[in-house]
Amino acid sequence: MELRGEHVHNKLVRDGIPELIRRAGKTPVCRIAAEEEFGKLLQEKLYEEVREFVASGEVEELADILEVVAALAERKGVGLQELLAMAAAKREKRGGFAGRIVLEKVLEKNAVAGGKNENLP
Repeated sequence: MELRGEHVHNKLVRDGIPELIRRAGKTPVCRIAAEEEFGKLLQEKLYEEVREFVASGEVEELADILEVVAALAERKGVGLQELLAMAAAKREKRGGFAGRIVLEKVLEKNAVAGGKNENLP
């Protein structure tokens, strides 16, 4: 139950948010997430940030998504630079999304006359 002048959030926030709230003359009520809870909270934060990007289309939201992804990777023992290198290797092997290719369906080999879709490079 929220009281007048109270806004309940119960969500993971960036480390500097409590100080920004104090500077605004308000009082943040915070706790430190338990280790086992932290991963779940990061996943929830990722969904939150993705929803915000989809709703707004703002590039700044992509920076928030990247920050959450970096924290998730760090929990797996992978730093941001290593994660970016992994993404580059995957792009090299499977490509990126610059081609805007939409896979509509896959036909078995005997269902395709020439075996190649002429619409693709």
